[in-house]
Amino acid sequence: MRRRDFLSTAAAAAALLPTAALAETFAPAPQNTAADSHAMPLGLLISPAEGPEETIKRVHDLGLPTCFLSLDAYIGKFTPALATQFKGLLAKYNVTCTTVEVVGPQPLVWDFMQGPTTIGLVPRATRAARIDALKQASDFAKLLGVHQVQTHCGFIPENPSDPLYKETVAAIKEVAQHCAANNQRFLMETGQETPTTMSRALRDVALPNLGVGLDTANLILYGKANPVDAVAILGPHVHAVHAKDGRWPTNPDKLGEEVLIGTGLVDFHEVFEGLHKAGYTGAITIERETHGPKQIEDVRQEKLYLDKVLAKVT
Repeated sequence: MRRRDFLSTAAAAAALLPTAALAETFAPAPQNTAADSHAMPLGLLISPAEGPEETIKRVHDLGLPTCFLSLDAYIGKFTPALATQFKGLLAKYNVTCTTVEVVGPQPLVWDFMQGPTTIGLVPRATRAARIDALKQASDFAKLLGVHQVQTHCGFIPENPSDPLYKETVAAIKEVAQHCAANNQRFLMETGQETPTTMSRALRDVALPNLGVGLDTANLILYGKANPVDAVAILGPHVHAVHAKDGRWPTNPDKLGEEVLIGTGLVDFHEVFEGLHKAGYTGAITIERETHGPKQIEDVRQEKLYLDKVLAKVT
């Protein structure tokens, strides 16, 4: 993003943001390293609460140069000492953190029945607490030197006249402005809303540091879109990617099934080609919703699969 374009688009927020923050461009995502032969380095989504050193070492041992930190367990507990610990471990194992994310606090119900009233910044009952949690995560990410903060914004109403839509846009803008003051992007993770609704929210928030965290499977799991089509709509705004596979929902109460990458309905070659054409060079973060030894073995298989696909992207 050119500085002139940044300043022009951000003029409306100038009264709320420090001048220095408006003048800075956002740090690019890591480029390929010696561990990668393609332009989009692979990474792993991890929760350090399972054991900071163990989880960061796992990324290194799997041969992945980047990680994406899920930090819900630390809401209300972010400290400079914790940031120092994480920075030391990331340096020790030569792993780059690309993005941090929080989605809490609870309650969170990941289905179609209670999801609309419990997920993201849409529900009024938890909105203020989640805005506060995201601001905490942004300040913590600044201590880590991480330039992207991500969350699920929720089931954003498709009707732009719905009062909840306008309230959600205002909430997203508040968090994005806080992130901008910390020289960060704020990313909306795909899933609960259609790509068109997310595109409308991007337009209506109208801040240059607001972007998209593309989750390739969530679009299918929530029955919202084919991820290839989502890239065609949102591609220029994508600044983080969760590589995940899945199948369409067949039970109208429950999400679709998340499955091993390569066994679901995501066409990763077409998704990555679309991202490449849109200029994306950031990380491809593997997210596998299994646990323990099973997850490690799954990630190994998924890494091999994604390496082959990315090697063919031109």
